[in-house]
Amino acid sequence: MSGQRVVGLDGFSRGWVAVSIEGDRRDIAFPADISAALAAPFARAAVDIPIGMTDDGERDCDHLARDKLAPHRSRVFTGARRWLWEQFDDPDLANNEALRRGETRVSRQLWHLGRKIMEVDRFVRSHRHLDIREAHPELVFLRLHGAPLPSKKTEQGLALRRDLLQRAGFAAIDEWISRTRIGTGAKADDVLDAAAVALAARDCAGSVPAGEPPRDAQGVAMQIWF
Repeated sequence: MSGQRVVGLDGFSRGWVAVSIEGDRRDIAFPADISAALAAPFARAAVDIPIGMTDDGERDCDHLARDKLAPHRSRVFTGARRWLWEQFDDPDLANNEALRRGETRVSRQLWHLGRKIMEVDRFVRSHRHLDIREAHPELVFLRLHGAPLPSKKTEQGLALRRDLLQRAGFAAIDEWISRTRIGTGAKADDVLDAAAVALAARDCAGSVPAGEPPRDAQGVAMQIWF
């Protein structure tokens, strides 16, 4: 993808952090929705959100990603199911139904990502001609660093991720996380994650699972790139 425009997206409460790479150029924006984030032409986009869902929430890609990130398996959320958000507005009611079906409960963290998950799901299914892939920033940082990183919630973890991105060509990353994001509602780690998945969009060094991905009932690929 050298020289072609690619985009990395990470969601936050007010919208998306959109980081684009085109040749040596790096840009950041904070669009309100994914349609605006992907309005300009691009060769490939990577999104830090589950893409493709099973009825029971079990995906091989999630388990494989968790294995790669061990011992930090919890950095990959599992259990996304369309029916959770299509049928329920209340997480307790959704979890009661999951238990009735013999499935795992949805975590509060994943539940609150539901609006973003469904926004991406609708966009991907209505734009099948576009190259839009699921990516996970922690897998990208693992690739860049060669070993598991400290939590991004710590000062050490944030600094290490920032340094890795600087070395990967994001010369303005300090400006982005210290001043550019102020007033947008995005956190520093949202910016770092969007930049990381932009690298996955440009390089796509690997995926879990490798090869041809399994597809869900809607024909959407279930594969995480890094």
